[in-house]
Amino acid sequence: MIDKHESITAKLCSFVRAFHSIYEKNKVFDDYLAYDLMGQDEYIKVGQLIEHNFDVNLYDEKATFYKENVLHAVNSLMAPIVLSRIAYAEEKLKEFKKTHKKVQYVILGAGFDTFAFRNSDADIEVFELDHADTGRYKRKRVKELSLVIPDNLHFLSIDFNRESLDEVLLKGGFDRSVPSVFTILGVSYYLNLETFEQTLSLIDKVTDSDTLVIFDYPDESTFKTSDKRVTTLSAMTEKLGEKMIHGYSFSELENALNRHSFKVHENITPKIMDERYYSDHINSGMTAFPNVNILTGIKNV
Repeated sequence: MIDKHESITAKLCSFVRAFHSIYEKNKVFDDYLAYDLMGQDEYIKVGQLIEHNFDVNLYDEKATFYKENVLHAVNSLMAPIVLSRIAYAEEKLKEFKKTHKKVQYVILGAGFDTFAFRNSDADIEVFELDHADTGRYKRKRVKELSLVIPDNLHFLSIDFNRESLDEVLLKGGFDRSVPSVFTILGVSYYLNLETFEQTLSLIDKVTDSDTLVIFDYPDESTFKTSDKRVTTLSAMTEKLGEKMIHGYSFSELENALNRHSFKVHENITPKIMDERYYSDHINSGMTAFPNVNILTGIKNV
């Protein structure tokens, strides 16, 4: 099963969405609640982390960071993965909702995701699954911001190493008969195929209606390429304690989906990502990673 702690990389993703929303006029994705939900203290900590080349020991609680010192790293190294996958996932959710009266949206490793507070459709039930510490911090921030927790939002704590996804979902109010969209973003990089496939198996087990599963993945070129951004990102995540361990071929993912009642619905390649999301951002260094794809699997019942 997936193991998505309250990790530094999760905070980096939230920072990227907040930074992009604050400073970018031509937005790929506008997560206008990211900064508020993350909180100023955490935002500054992560900004300093980037400014100090990801050295966790150089944080100074009396200091801040400077936009100019982190802009290139954010735009070239992190934003191209973080922004396209969240933009794509929410686009697919809206597309799926057009053909289904009621939908469940399950976010695995939700972190600081803000969809539930940006969403205005009461017929989308949102299930956020993450470790208890992450959930506690998020609910604390929600309370501090005086945000109203929507009736259709379900915070579910889970230890992915010890608890079964299907059992936690069903206890938390998930209805296996309702069409559902599952997102598993930023996870496959740190898992081998066998472990990742266990998650697909449990999603199949808990769903008895039309289902989408959306995830991004590094392809088989990941550990063979000399592309500077790819090798830098891999070294960065390993430095932060989250080592990338697998690069997937499309065929092995297609076969894994087929083994669990899914078929490939769409595979978004770097070329498509550039055309769809980054055509106006080339000058800022924001272009898709050559080894990262986004895949949607579909199960029709």
